[in-house]
Amino acid sequence: MIDHVYVAVSDIEKSLAFYAAALAPLGWTVFGNYDGTQGPDNVPSLYGLGDALYSSRKGGGTSIWLRQRKAGETGLYLGLTCASNAVVDAAYAAAIQAGATSEGEPSERTYFAPGYYAANVLDFDGNQLEFVRKAWNP
Repeated sequence: MIDHVYVAVSDIEKSLAFYAAALAPLGWTVFGNYDGTQGPDNVPSLYGLGDALYSSRKGGGTSIWLRQRKAGETGLYLGLTCASNAVVDAAYAAAIQAGATSEGEPSERTYFAPGYYAANVLDFDGNQLEFVRKAWNP
């Protein structure tokens, strides 16, 4: 299951308004922001939209996070749901074995939320995958 996607955009306000309007018929809403100054240097400020389940904060669902695009970047960031921390570890190890570049070894990411365990890799084209287990996500 896709947990979340980061979309790198050139204009946050314009894009947030666009995505909010375009996704409203699907039950998606703007639900909040993440201030990038509150976490590690490599985590940007994020602007979140979620489906009805995600926005209810009752567990599960899917979200899109807008972030400011950097010059020359590809822009794809895909978060994939894992059933346990052990699955995060296994997916990360398999990706590294297959030739991915590490962008963050498996660890707790409490700067996002307690119970957020993840690992990140880059594929050969610079696209980023995040393997993630959220304790609150059944």
